[in-house]
Amino acid sequence: MKRMALSGALMLGLLAASSVDAASIFGGQGRAAAVCSQCHGIRTPSADAPFPPLAGRDFEYLQTALKQYRDKTRKSDIMNAIAGSLTDNDIANVAAYYSGLKP
Repeated sequence: MKRMALSGALMLGLLAASSVDAASIFGGQGRAAAVCSQCHGIRTPSADAPFPPLAGRDFEYLQTALKQYRDKTRKSDIMNAIAGSLTDNDIANVAAYYSGLKP
């Protein structure tokens, strides 16, 4: 009986974790479509834009870069302005979204 209760609790924990991941990716998708994709595109950069594509990049790299732009320890007038309004949650969502895409 204890084993069934433990496996039930484990299953609920896994379902909750996957829901959080899905919400993060969904939130990141909205932000990426509204802001990031204007220069970086979704899977490829926008036409005639010199900006790198972000699809498939490492989650930690994206998260660190966005935090550095937000905190102005990494310099780019455009990115400092855009990332300046992002919360830690926004950054995690965008990083989760782009890192989960195939380039």
